[in-house]
Amino acid sequence: MRRKEYDRAKAVSYAHQWAFGRNPRYYDFEKLGGDCTNFTSQALYAGAGIMNFTPTFGWYYRSLNDRAPAWTGVEFLYRFLVNNRGVGPVAVETDISQMEPGDIVQISFNGWAFQHSPIIVAVGDPPSPSNILVAAHTYDSDNRPLDTYEYVRLRFLHITHVNVW
Repeated sequence: MRRKEYDRAKAVSYAHQWAFGRNPRYYDFEKLGGDCTNFTSQALYAGAGIMNFTPTFGWYYRSLNDRAPAWTGVEFLYRFLVNNRGVGPVAVETDISQMEPGDIVQISFNGWAFQHSPIIVAVGDPPSPSNILVAAHTYDSDNRPLDTYEYVRLRFLHITHVNVW
């Protein structure tokens, strides 16, 4: 297994392009619980360039009925990224100071479960909820300041690299 660099610019460009639209190659999960993690997975894929087709525990999308839980589920995406030993993107959970464009923030509105996965498109210096801007689906947005969400907890995922064969 080799490591390659995650292309943050491609991930952010994809997020800007599709923040207020839907890429016809992917199902819109808006009416099935929300489209946020699906959208973030699409942007991650744009930056990673490779999916992980491991049944159940991978991270991939072929169709509505042929996809990994991590492609569309907030907690499943978290578990995949921080535990991935196969191909695809790899992340570490870290604090806000390590955030870069192309990383992910997961939001808990109730304090115990994480329910939203926007992708970070811009980070100020020093990083703070007021100068970290995100793109997201479900509540479609682009360049939205993180502090405009009414959240209880935040979880920051820094993409470190992409595993490839």
